[in-house]
Amino acid sequence: MWAAHPFRIGDISTIFLPLYESLGRPAEGIPRTHHQDRSESKKVTYLMKQFIFPSVVESHNSELSNVAPDLVHGVKIFDNGTGYIVGHLALSEGNSPHKAINSSPEDLDYQLLLRTGLLLASTVVDQPVTLTVGFPYSTFQINRESVAELVGKTQKISYDTSPYGGRSVQTRTIQIAKVDVIPEVVGCIIGARKGSRGQKGAFYMASLGYGTFEACLSTETGIVQRTMVSTIGVRYAVDIAMKELEQKYYLGMRTEHQFDSAFQRGTITLNRRRIDLTDLRSRALQRYYEDVISPMLRNTWTDDDFNRSSILLLAGGGSMYPELVKCFEDEFGGILSVNVVDDPTTLASTGYCIRSQSVGGQDGIAIGLDIGNAQTVLTVAAED
Repeated sequence: MWAAHPFRIGDISTIFLPLYESLGRPAEGIPRTHHQDRSESKKVTYLMKQFIFPSVVESHNSELSNVAPDLVHGVKIFDNGTGYIVGHLALSEGNSPHKAINSSPEDLDYQLLLRTGLLLASTVVDQPVTLTVGFPYSTFQINRESVAELVGKTQKISYDTSPYGGRSVQTRTIQIAKVDVIPEVVGCIIGARKGSRGQKGAFYMASLGYGTFEACLSTETGIVQRTMVSTIGVRYAVDIAMKELEQKYYLGMRTEHQFDSAFQRGTITLNRRRIDLTDLRSRALQRYYEDVISPMLRNTWTDDDFNRSSILLLAGGGSMYPELVKCFEDEFGGILSVNVVDDPTTLASTGYCIRSQSVGGQDGIAIGLDIGNAQTVLTVAAED
């Protein structure tokens, strides 16, 4: 389903200077985004509409009829004549839903999730659209050209309406005005500064994703690139828990993504027994922090850096685990105020959408698409 939230726009050139030097003067910061129509001198109000679905796909050529309440939960799209169920439908009807970790634009699973996002966006806004996506800091530059080539100027998407009550395969053509690619952590910074939080001054931003953990110091004049860290994400802890549980139980043919769902819930059903995973999860997250995150930050952030800010913001799915947040508080509580943002799983997508509004201007409706390793979040700036 989608949720709507008002948001504001501002000058994002101070967030990541090399990306934003050409954006021009800042828009006026107001509770909702009012875009000035240059020809008619009128203001248009936009609301953010957000869609969230699991980042999993599976090929499926059998008929599925009336198994989902709507398109969000019933996505089945086609590629070269083969049907693929995506997101919620893949988890409910698939046998082995999957996605490669940190997949590239050349990978089919990434392409299917991108088309799904564009298809959902086309149901609530007119075309053309301006699209911004994100990648880890270490790969966003090399993926820029690939994404632009993949998306092109149009996307023709064939999808089956039968899973959610329709009776036919339909095709929708989506016009693309512009495409941009930025680092995931920068999307979080934009969302924190120019979204509803309106964060001011310098702060540390940490994005705890499933595939990647990234963090850096953000100032009013840009990020301090020397403080940037990028390493493996919460998947490290999920893998620890999965291997430890396999020593006692047969996990069957569960994929990593299916086990991650149980890891998030804190319970799993095996051999008709409900197993409590909370203690195992706590130990795995503690090991992840001690083995991966803490050494990386200790070796990168200096004492002088802590003189520049006393705030640490946490975002991403990993920040939803209280055990992991406590690890940050235990290490940095004496020098940083550790805060989980109000919208941790959607913050990056919000930042991408704000970026699209800034670079797209009058050319297209702004959308931000965060194709994560665990879930995909689509944010659309729809006219109110």
